Amino acid sequence: MTAQTPLPPVPPLLELQGVHTHIGQYHILHGVDLQVPRGQVTVLLGRNGAGKTTTLRTVMGLWRASAGQVMLQGQRIDGWPTPHIAASGVAYVPESMGIFSDLTVEENMVLAARGARTAGQLSRDRLEWIYSLFPALKTFWLHPAGKLSGGQKQMLSMARAMIEPRELLLIDEPSKGLAPSIIQNLVAALRELKAQGATVLLVEQNFMMARAVGDAVAVMDNGRIVHRGSMAALADDESLQQQLLGLSLGAHQ
Repeated sequence: MTAQTPLPPVPPLLELQGVHTHIGQYHILHGVDLQVPRGQVTVLLGRNGAGKTTTLRTVMGLWRASAGQVMLQGQRIDGWPTPHIAASGVAYVPESMGIFSDLTVEENMVLAARGARTAGQLSRDRLEWIYSLFPALKTFWLHPAGKLSGGQKQMLSMARAMIEPRELLLIDEPSKGLAPSIIQNLVAALRELKAQGATVLLVEQNFMMARAVGDAVAVMDNGRIVHRGSMAALADDESLQQQLLGLSLGAHQ
């Protein structure tokens, strides 16, 4: 029997190679090496101030890498302007949510869709899918976004990133300050996105949510990646959780 030639490894959708980022006089990222596999949810964990948000903003071009490379689908993007990165299929959901409070839910969604100028031009199938995940958005479709509750605003922020298919979603702490029932909605949305083939880089402090959606995990400390592996392995190793994060899964049941 002739031995089969092994298939070459699938390159990551996103890769950071030795990335340094300075913000003013502050050196935040210190040589970050990170791979985000295609079609998976990679969770970025770490204590406050570890550099997680800076990593997302550097990928999105909102802060410039001062050294190293950011590669998307094998192409270097660290010198690109943010609109060019967004047009390449990258969506960013910031911790601040990034919605327009004075505009209606409908107007927020239209602005987020590159291929639509009116609500009638939005994909009806995709909109119905979003409504199934976040029913409140349908209820408050014509209401000002600023009048929504905190959880509803987070739903809108997520929905804006989901209104069109994206290659990569960068999501920063979506569960922060939300009730458990809303967090379950977000978990369902992330699982649906993954089922559709989307790739997600997620910053999340809620370890239970991270475990529920994550395939791979990277842990940051002082602007560096200090651990890489599967989420399942980290979730099963309380001593490693204590070492890396100062928590145990048992305390978060």
